[in-house]
Amino acid sequence: QVKLTESGGGSVEAGGSLKLSCGVSGSTFRSNVGWFRQTPGKEREGLACIYTGGSSSYIADSVKGRFTISQDNAKNTVYMEMNSVKPADAATYYCAQAWMCDDSYIMLAEHVEYWGQGTQVTVSS
Repeated sequence: QVKLTESGGGSVEAGGSLKLSCGVSGSTFRSNVGWFRQTPGKEREGLACIYTGGSSSYIADSVKGRFTISQDNAKNTVYMEMNSVKPADAATYYCAQAWMCDDSYIMLAEHVEYWGQGTQVTVSS
């Protein structure tokens, strides 16, 4: 059973930084792991993804230049670092494992096989 566990959410001031972690257990860790976010009334938005069996990674245009994604294979963990955080970045952030990760659309919810429980990010201005 694959389990994804997010951590690192919390409150951050606008302009600050936050690093989210996603621990992956129960899989070979050679998969597409990514991050989504969701605000009330909106669909989940794919932000970043990485193929943990190699080095391919993609960042959505909406956060490119501010968010980065990385991995630590020794810890079976994928990270997303959020820099220059804006009030609009406030959301629930979800880690996900999907069967596809692509530069054109990053990651789609319908391709997700497993979800994490979500971690809340609030931004104070």
